[in-house]
Amino acid sequence: MFVKCNPKPRRKIQIQRIRRLNWSRRKSAIWKTMKNLSVPSASSRNPVKFRIPTAENLVPIRLDIEIDGQRFRDAFTWNPSDPDSEVVVFAKRTVKDLKLPPAFVTQIAQSIQSQLTEFRSFEGQDMTTGEKIVPIKLDLRVNHTLIKDQFLWDLNNFESDPEEFARTFCKDLGVDDPEVGPAVAVAIREQLYEIAMQSVASAKETRINKKGRRGAEHFPASASKVGGSALDLMKLFGNRASAIRKRREWDVYEPIVDLLSNEEVDALEAREEQRNARA
Repeated sequence: MFVKCNPKPRRKIQIQRIRRLNWSRRKSAIWKTMKNLSVPSASSRNPVKFRIPTAENLVPIRLDIEIDGQRFRDAFTWNPSDPDSEVVVFAKRTVKDLKLPPAFVTQIAQSIQSQLTEFRSFEGQDMTTGEKIVPIKLDLRVNHTLIKDQFLWDLNNFESDPEEFARTFCKDLGVDDPEVGPAVAVAIREQLYEIAMQSVASAKETRINKKGRRGAEHFPASASKVGGSALDLMKLFGNRASAIRKRREWDVYEPIVDLLSNEEVDALEAREEQRNARA
């Protein structure tokens, strides 16, 4: 949810400072998420049923609704096992709490329901697994805080916790805005959800190929994007499995937190509105 906050002096935090002060804690946060890195085995390549590769199988929900010139944006997670009746209750409570026009109730409820329906359409389907990790990228602005970062995530660690990772991330980088952590967690879950959907397509392609059909005609190469973007564990870490990055990789995995002034926020929002108007 986007709300106004008091302006703060601008500062930028980069990896050189973090490396000196608390690099060990940041390394711990990443490796806590990746602590169950998979050991290559034939069984790990067998399909599993669709789910986001995290401890809690939550649906990332993103809302961007505009009615009569008034815009509402929010991002959060939803338990797909909750009854659908909770969607309308949530929409009504949100409209009441934020004093939005009543017309937003229907639009909020419909948007949430459509995203839940899409998620549930994948449930029960096979998805491929393997000894892979993928890069997760953050490039988001929450109120006056701009965040850019990149790190690695183990797709076979179904005990990973994006919310815990986000809390440690914000603590290590000195982020005070309480809305940043949830936004980071949702951004991670959105990317993992996209990868899980691609894994379902990849599993379908594999089944067709095993039947001797021309799977490539039914599923384009982009359906196997997860396989192309994933990084092989042995190539990445070698035999030492070291958490220490090579110096040439420091800039690639450099977290940046930028606190924007009111003028900078206004300029960014103006550019966003121009892009939306042209879209």
